[in-house]
Amino acid sequence: MLPFLEKDDFREAYPFGLFSAPLTEIVEIHASSGTTGKPTVVGYTRGDIEIWGEVMGRTFAAGGVGTNDILQNAYGYGLFTGGLGGHYGASKVGASVIPMSTGNTRRQLQILQDFGTTAICCTPSYAILLGEAGREIGMNFEELPLRVGFFGAEPWSESMRAEIERLLVLEALDIYGLSEVIGPGVAYECLAQQGLHIAEDHFFPEIINPQTLEYVPDGTHGELVFTTLTKTGLPLIRYRSGDLASLDTSPCPCGRSTARMSRVFRRTDDMVIIHGMNLFPADVARVLTDFPEVSPHFQLVVEHPGALDELNVRLELAGLPSDISERVFRVRDSIAQRLRQELGVDLRVTLLEPRSLSGQSGKYPRVVDQRNV
Repeated sequence: MLPFLEKDDFREAYPFGLFSAPLTEIVEIHASSGTTGKPTVVGYTRGDIEIWGEVMGRTFAAGGVGTNDILQNAYGYGLFTGGLGGHYGASKVGASVIPMSTGNTRRQLQILQDFGTTAICCTPSYAILLGEAGREIGMNFEELPLRVGFFGAEPWSESMRAEIERLLVLEALDIYGLSEVIGPGVAYECLAQQGLHIAEDHFFPEIINPQTLEYVPDGTHGELVFTTLTKTGLPLIRYRSGDLASLDTSPCPCGRSTARMSRVFRRTDDMVIIHGMNLFPADVARVLTDFPEVSPHFQLVVEHPGALDELNVRLELAGLPSDISERVFRVRDSIAQRLRQELGVDLRVTLLEPRSLSGQSGKYPRVVDQRNV
């Protein structure tokens, strides 16, 4: 059995130690924005760029995007792989690309309206921000030609999909990728919305038990492991993604025959252990769906101010009620009580103003562990 490749191998080989092609053949370099340690550096040959464009082209084609479309790319350009990956894929299918990058929400909305954007790609949290901001200034998304969106780069739920589709009036599709493997385009959702099709001709998937490292059967949640089959600049053998999902090899209604992966429901490394209990952000997200007063955006902050660890759940309000002194406190107490019951740990809830988290440029950390700071 071949050994696994892990994130630590990238850190030990920083920056170019895992490249298999000489730098004279590397035409593009990207790096992940890890929250700890050195970034993960990846290199692409010209052939790798072609593969990247191809798999992202499939991603957009699965949502019906082609030569008649105008795609607004609101992923960040730069070391982050989202912006250029989306750009290459849109060019591959012949769509007109608007390279907006992230931020400048008011201008994003103006371009969305004035240029007749039909497709958009960005993080799901930014999609919600765009929808909310647009409706605040009176935009009527029902009258826009926008019809499909491709959202990834951060975990999101079915409740967030429903909210994005309601706000922007489009089909919201999930996309998946890792910088180390290629970037976005490793897997993509079709309009059937029944799992993400893996580009198996380029990336061989496995699912393992992250504790025993043994295979698990189709339909069982485990850690995704990928082997690249066609990359030459930075090929990977059995790379542990840290993402927990399941595989489905049954036929898809769309007719595509590749294996599908489920939505990533959590990572192996985002577990919080506090007071002897294991806690995942997904557990908090499930509780919050019952409270329309708060947005889907939250942050878990673990602190150690004294003898015991403390968990602070920071939540965004969905809006500011007029009677803030009473209603907000009632909501806060109700959520805290429900979370304590569901999670079995003591905690406190801090309510933040709308967009305190989702309004940040780029991704915000879902878990902040300050115990070792």
